[in-house]
Amino acid sequence: MKLGILGGTFDPIHLGHLRSAEEIAQYLALEKVYLIPSAQPPHKTESPITPFRHRLAMSRLGTDCSDLLETMDLEGKRAGISYSIETLRELHRIFGPSTELFFILGTDAFLEIKTWRDYKRLFEYAHFVILHRDGCQDRGLTGIFSDLDIQAAKKGAENYFVAPSGNAVILITPTRMEISSTNIRNMVKEDKSIRFLVPESVRVYIVEKGFYLNDDSHGKSEALPHNHS
Repeated sequence: MKLGILGGTFDPIHLGHLRSAEEIAQYLALEKVYLIPSAQPPHKTESPITPFRHRLAMSRLGTDCSDLLETMDLEGKRAGISYSIETLRELHRIFGPSTELFFILGTDAFLEIKTWRDYKRLFEYAHFVILHRDGCQDRGLTGIFSDLDIQAAKKGAENYFVAPSGNAVILITPTRMEISSTNIRNMVKEDKSIRFLVPESVRVYIVEKGFYLNDDSHGKSEALPHNHS
């Protein structure tokens, strides 16, 4: 079984997330891509963030429209900061060692991987799929690959590399969609339409809950159910 894993804050989830996940599922013939909202992202501890249960709900609304995508409530059930290494270990326990996991992340996130907990061990648990733009940060990727001893595949296709664990590191250039959660939040704050940037069900949810209207409308007064990963 081959499964994709796409983590993120998803505040809110948008069509760029969903389109990339769908394309990767088809490109790599994955049975499913699980979107896993981060309960307490380690790199955003001082920024206002919408309570986990709402981000989870929005993610579920977004993935309901695709048979290839599904939202998993994994990190909300763990206490503490949400670390990817713990999530991957837990997924191995859930699905078993025979399942191939494909950990999906953007180029910018991969370039910061040395700041992640036990970052070298991440490659023991999953293949890595890097959402890559042509010509974007190639020099930075080369440096990270060198430091981690990630080598070009001897017989593989272009943009296919191998980590010391034997797991693959694959560069994929998805359909380019200049959409960001930050911009969406700012647009709501400025009373601008976000139609066709997020699924309509997510847009309605944001309107009904009154999210992003100002800096305090993330619902900071609500406790996160569990801070984790």
